[in-house]
Amino acid sequence: MAEFTMELNDDQKQVRDWIHGFAADVIRPAAAEWDEREETPWPVIQEAAKVGIYSLDFYAQQFFDPTGLGIPVAMEELFWGDAGIALSIVGTGLAAIGVVANGTEEQIGTWIPQMYGTPDDVKVAAFCSSEPDAGSDVGSMRTRAVYDQAKDEWVLNGTKTWATNGGIANVHIVVAVVDPELGTKGHASFIVPPNTPGLSQGQKFKKHGIRASHTAEVVLEDVRVPGSCLLGGKEKLDERLARARERARAGGGGERVKNAAMATFEASRPAVGAMAVGTARAAYEVALDYAKTRTQFGRPIIDNQGVAFQLADMRTSIDAARLLVWRASWMAVAGKPFTSAEGSMSKLFASEVAKKVTAQAVQILGGNGFTREYPVERMHRDSAIYTIFEGTSEIQRLVIARTISDMPIR
Repeated sequence: MAEFTMELNDDQKQVRDWIHGFAADVIRPAAAEWDEREETPWPVIQEAAKVGIYSLDFYAQQFFDPTGLGIPVAMEELFWGDAGIALSIVGTGLAAIGVVANGTEEQIGTWIPQMYGTPDDVKVAAFCSSEPDAGSDVGSMRTRAVYDQAKDEWVLNGTKTWATNGGIANVHIVVAVVDPELGTKGHASFIVPPNTPGLSQGQKFKKHGIRASHTAEVVLEDVRVPGSCLLGGKEKLDERLARARERARAGGGGERVKNAAMATFEASRPAVGAMAVGTARAAYEVALDYAKTRTQFGRPIIDNQGVAFQLADMRTSIDAARLLVWRASWMAVAGKPFTSAEGSMSKLFASEVAKKVTAQAVQILGGNGFTREYPVERMHRDSAIYTIFEGTSEIQRLVIARTISDMPIR
């Protein structure tokens, strides 16, 4: 286990500065254009692939950082550049996490490279969990997967929604119900290979923020995938379902079993917190610079306590959010259990900070902050997503409350 320190090492600083440079030189100049176009910024993703940021190797290196800080540092810098473009660059990672968290070594080696493609032919992947009637309430999921033993195939039917890269992805990871009687314990994840018949894109959403990131419905109509596309394999699934049935017959209790979607979200929540920190920091820096150079009544507006104190609170809350993210990330890599739902804490606090700080930045810029001539307007719109996706702030509070009380709070 790496010794705890508040200081990044030389390698981490080098990576941070490298990503920051890419965010400043490539992402930021393109941010306003792709936000207006509301299209996937393929040229920027390709540039990220060419320099090595959009690649399996890069994310693996950051993921296996022994301090746990590789991923949050990278996320903060990319989202400091622009949330919409950054999400287009990192969105594939959620699907990749789904495979790493639930798949076999063979599945990891086969499918994750296909999620990214090559610098000359970039691809993206999609993780499909939410449904029109099952967002935070994953127990209401209706997408079904039925096993055809004669052909060793799974047949998937249903509709997924809010899928980042949904429909345009090379590889889709789909969470489906295999045993409805077991509730969330009866879920499993499936790989849907490229060009599989029956999978199509439904509605593409026109969003309030993160508009450079593609979000759409994914429709599954008699989608057949080989048995080898069940993440973890059928033997492991059958064993897990048998344990869940036995516990159900015994009246519950015993070891908790996480469903496939929750395992993926739990692993990614601190990273989402880092994204929120990046957006908040970007808005704070714009506001600070503006307050130091904007003059009213013959002096910079930062000379006024009303502005200066806001900036002081903004910086304090950003640093506090970062520390919660770093703590959760370090705990995860050190194998320390989230006994107080520290992962959810980091995502909850950082998400709320991003919304508040970006709103304060708009206020400090006044009328200018309300226009698209300044980036804080876009940052404020983008920040709204952090309290919604991968578990709303309300769900994070529920998770934290249940964890610290060990009570079935509803």
